[in-house]
Amino acid sequence: MTFSLRSRNLFKTIAVVLALALPTALAISSADARVGGGFSSGSRGSRTYSAPPSTTTAPGSASQFNRTYTQPGAGMNSAATAPARGGLFGRGGGFLGGLAAGFLGAGLLGMLFGGGLFGGLGGLSSILGLIIQIALVVLVVRLAMSWWQRRHAPRAAYANADAGAGPGPQANYRSGLAGGLGGFGFGANNAPLEIKPGDYEAFERLLGEIQTAWSNEDVAKLHTLATPEMVSYFEQDLAQNRARNVVNKVTNVKLLQGDLAEAWREGETEYATVALRFALTDKTVDRNSGAIVAGSEQPGEATEVWTFARRPGSGWELSAIQQTN
Repeated sequence: MTFSLRSRNLFKTIAVVLALALPTALAISSADARVGGGFSSGSRGSRTYSAPPSTTTAPGSASQFNRTYTQPGAGMNSAATAPARGGLFGRGGGFLGGLAAGFLGAGLLGMLFGGGLFGGLGGLSSILGLIIQIALVVLVVRLAMSWWQRRHAPRAAYANADAGAGPGPQANYRSGLAGGLGGFGFGANNAPLEIKPGDYEAFERLLGEIQTAWSNEDVAKLHTLATPEMVSYFEQDLAQNRARNVVNKVTNVKLLQGDLAEAWREGETEYATVALRFALTDKTVDRNSGAIVAGSEQPGEATEVWTFARRPGSGWELSAIQQTN
């Protein structure tokens, strides 16, 4: 009898939770009908599994990718994907690895065979020598790790014409107000990349053109604006809309604020990750009648993190869209 009552209470609790969660889930799915479907999709080269720095526009974190072709440790440029830890710290040993192994090996073997740093002075001195050796190794490793982290710690990218002014709050670029701003992105094992006013204008233009091509279900146009990977996701989402006999229309897109999160170069490919806050009208209509089935005619806002990629002789293309937390 007790078990039955507990079971009923449990089922009631589950029913209440589902009743509360279902409308929320439906609201989320309706609001995220725009291009990308509310998912985090695409690739950021070797930084696909590294969170982009937060910015004024997107002060929180960006969601991890729900859909990506990039495997962990295998970026778009294999040479830059999983940087080998060479130099001081190498997977094959490296200088410090060999040094540490040599110290510890010598100390342990010395202790076992009656040697060590003070092997000729007896067992107690041998143990003391081993302790000193370990302390020296720890000290050297800590100093080297501190140097390594200072050298490879990502510096905040900022859009500031005076690059010598040092890191500071990232300047925003708004619609039509990007003139005179430059940006520099710094990252581990990647060359810095300067983002110029023309690049900001290209990002803003792509934001609008991609939304328009998406609304028109113009896959051919999307192929000129985004990477093949991103277009494959767009095609999947458009196919789902056709199966439901609906069309998502995104109009009145206007960039309100944007920040450069980071910019870098991998081989011949250049990347720029930008936080975008933009206004839009997002509605989903019945394919036959045109009646609104989700969203509304009322304008809204969205904040997403977009990554653009460019190869020599080509323009910027959308490489990834990440939702913000």
